[in-house]
Amino acid sequence: MLWLMRIKHAVTGLFAVALAMSAAAPAHAEDRVRLLGETTLPHAMDYEGTTVGGLSGIDFDPRTGRYALISDDRSDRQPARAYTADVPLSADGLGPVRLTEVRTLLRPDGTPYPKGTVDPEDVRWDQWNGNLWWSSEGERAAQLIDPSIRAAHQDGSFAGELPLAPNLAMRPETGPKQNEVLEGLTFAAGGGLVVGAMEGPLIEDGESPTTEHGALSRITLQNRSGEVVRQVAYPLDEVFAPSPTGGFSNNGVTAILADGQDPLRYLVMERSFVTGVGNSVRIYEVDLRGATDVQDVESLAQEQVRPVRKTLLADLSEFGLSTVDNVEGMTWGPQVDGARTLVLVSDDNFSPEQTTQVIALALK
Repeated sequence: MLWLMRIKHAVTGLFAVALAMSAAAPAHAEDRVRLLGETTLPHAMDYEGTTVGGLSGIDFDPRTGRYALISDDRSDRQPARAYTADVPLSADGLGPVRLTEVRTLLRPDGTPYPKGTVDPEDVRWDQWNGNLWWSSEGERAAQLIDPSIRAAHQDGSFAGELPLAPNLAMRPETGPKQNEVLEGLTFAAGGGLVVGAMEGPLIEDGESPTTEHGALSRITLQNRSGEVVRQVAYPLDEVFAPSPTGGFSNNGVTAILADGQDPLRYLVMERSFVTGVGNSVRIYEVDLRGATDVQDVESLAQEQVRPVRKTLLADLSEFGLSTVDNVEGMTWGPQVDGARTLVLVSDDNFSPEQTTQVIALALK
């Protein structure tokens, strides 16, 4: 498609200039972030015949003021879908979220995705044409389903699919682990680069994080035709606490967000969950300068590589929130009193014991 074949020279040039720069990101200031407000949506809220829940991605469109929210419903309750919403945000805080539209995400033949064939995780507005791009984790269970990055028109109809890096394919002995796949998606370099972040390490990249050690996941930068410009290793934190019941625990990337026009600077959100304890959510400033290009590295566990640099920007446990739930989505919001804002959303997993939480932060 023409929109996938735009000339890439300007993007490549911008990336090369940024890569050649040696200056590190500005030093972290401890008081740079403050809470603007939080609000919640009712559990299992009905909207136009759909169950609102599992909101795992959010994006703000500065041209229209609309937000996009994607549900990670695997077409179990209703067909895979995305919502649009109004999220009032000002210096006085965060107002009630109002859903304005729901669109079913459709296959190339115009039909909804069948049950269990997709696992939507992140969503971004395409500033070039107004389409919605969304990532899906794929499946490693009874069958192997590759992860994907797809685009949808305004009405939800299929607009295209990005070819992914070969090492992100689900293969019997290699590739992504179950439920640790494409959690993060963002555009960079003015929309010319599509950037995907893996939640956890590939099978061949070693063990997932524990309380004893972190792990290396991968961030992949591609142009719009799918060519891999660069792939880097991202150092995940260890799990923040042991489970008192010996239950499930993990830590992984849940969102990535380009930090301005520089294709080498991002915000990355890590979410750690421990059974019997809860969640820890941290946001990091990430700089790719100096990181090894690992697109041809078969195993990050077997080869010495230099990962990206990261600096803690915000720990959600420090803002006095009513709870720190399963926060998975992150977007830049509108400016408020001259400050940049971040808007976050939590995935309630359609569970009455969790909440759909929207959080707004201001950055000095």
